[in-house]
Amino acid sequence: MSKQEINLISDTITRPTPEMLNFMMQAEVGDDVFGADPTVIALQNKIAELFGMEAALFFPSGTMANQTAIKLHTQPAEQLICDKWSHVYNYESGGASFHSGVSCKLIDGERGMFKASQLAGVINDPEQYYLPLSSLVVVENTTNKGGGACWDYSELEKIKRVCSENELSYHLDGARLFNALVAKNESPIQYGKLFDSISICLSKGLGAPIGSLLLSSSENIHRAVRIRKLFGGGMRQVGYLAAAGIYALDHHVDRLTLDHQRAKSLGKALEQSEWVAKVEPIETNIIIFKLHENLDERLFLKELEKHQIKIISMGEGKLRVVTHLDFNDEMLEKVIDVLTHMPN
Repeated sequence: MSKQEINLISDTITRPTPEMLNFMMQAEVGDDVFGADPTVIALQNKIAELFGMEAALFFPSGTMANQTAIKLHTQPAEQLICDKWSHVYNYESGGASFHSGVSCKLIDGERGMFKASQLAGVINDPEQYYLPLSSLVVVENTTNKGGGACWDYSELEKIKRVCSENELSYHLDGARLFNALVAKNESPIQYGKLFDSISICLSKGLGAPIGSLLLSSSENIHRAVRIRKLFGGGMRQVGYLAAAGIYALDHHVDRLTLDHQRAKSLGKALEQSEWVAKVEPIETNIIIFKLHENLDERLFLKELEKHQIKIISMGEGKLRVVTHLDFNDEMLEKVIDVLTHMPN
């Protein structure tokens, strides 16, 4: 990204800060395939302790971590249940069916979130052998396609009770969970107590160049090592990248509040634009909005590009803006100015 360009396509476009790079270069490393990289071990222990869970495993991507969790909790021909906007269904290349041989039962929730009562209504009766066996529930917090929305924790607790009553495993796709924790003033321990497994992405809001973690029981993580290898995820001297994750957890969590504040400021500017018909509620760092039906989103995007501002289309008439570590107040003022003075 050039100095002039303002890229609001995603919070994955950030680059390591000089301080993070320096920390990475000083990492002590070993061969992680043999479980001998001390920095990876330190990162895994750090995140497991933070959430009060037994163990964690470092992955090159969030998709691989989620797909490993699905394989841990299901058998071929079974069924996972998720929202219709869930990342594991929409944006992981059909991996649930390919890797684990499971189908997806979709719930028609609100902004990527559903109710415990909705879940209870779609679980297949295990005695009806001609139906796929429901075995796993997946929720995503914050919701990507839902515009960075945060689940209500009490609803997550209700869903847990439904899972327990029906012997269903419970996985959290927590790609942007720290955004939710900061926005809702919640603690990692709360989530560690609730879920059978959690995936955490380090390369989105936290600003690391790569990496995700899967947290679960020691038994599950022992099995996950084999699944990660099966998926081609074994890594060697990866402690340099794990060090970026340690630095991110220590230095880039509290600052997420800035991303949220800047997103709300952009949302206000969009609401005042004559191009924009609707802006979804903004809780964290993602803004979803729609233009008026008679306006061509391609023209809107081109107008922004004239000022070296990049955003992305989500399809279905939705446009997305994501604030992040590399988006500062000077850039914020420029984007607001451009939005305010866009020609009709």
